[in-house]
Amino acid sequence: MDSRQTKFEETAARIEDAFKLFDPSRVALASSFGAEDQVLTDLLARSGQPVRFFTLDTGRQFEDTYRTMERTIERYGIRFQVFAPDTGELEKLIAERGPNLFYSGIDHRKACCQVRKLNPLARVLSGLAAWICGLRRDQSVTRNGVEAISWDAEHGLHKVCPLFDWSEDDVWSYIRLHAVPYNLLHDKGFKSIGCEPCTRATRPGEDIRAGRWWWESPEHKECGLHAAAAGVSGV
Repeated sequence: MDSRQTKFEETAARIEDAFKLFDPSRVALASSFGAEDQVLTDLLARSGQPVRFFTLDTGRQFEDTYRTMERTIERYGIRFQVFAPDTGELEKLIAERGPNLFYSGIDHRKACCQVRKLNPLARVLSGLAAWICGLRRDQSVTRNGVEAISWDAEHGLHKVCPLFDWSEDDVWSYIRLHAVPYNLLHDKGFKSIGCEPCTRATRPGEDIRAGRWWWESPEHKECGLHAAAAGVSGV
């Protein structure tokens, strides 16, 4: 057995171990339909555990992202809970700061992320024991302290990152091996995919997340979902 296959099996076992710590019915995968989330969806579908799947629809997603969601539902027969921004909050934000406020400065961009992502996230995490994410240590400087399981103090539950020690090559090897459906934007140079106005394709040699909020410095490139990516290790 090669080392990569061993890693895949160890990760599947890591997920099973997490379900021994937390009631599977109170665990959910947060998916934005990026490559890592698709790998986790496949692993969780194979586990047979009654885990929940959810996504945050900000209203500014790429059409390819919605197509990936449809293909994923067709492949695995799972149901995604879709959480959207509060209409009143969003209307107020746009009226006061404009539809493309995120280009005006970090504070404006974070305000947009707050309304479109963080507030809906708070609703879905309420009542959960743990949420599963596709964070990897080598994704960016803001994520090099990611642990397999950490305490998410901001949301009051545990965060499980089964792919924390995976490389980008590991992710794509798994996708190819299991024919996992993926966002076709990845084939066009988009390594990390978020909202359409805030995402561009990366250039050769750039950081994986260089295409996200490319007008900001690297240390600021988080929407707030994983603001303290290192967290506190352990359970």
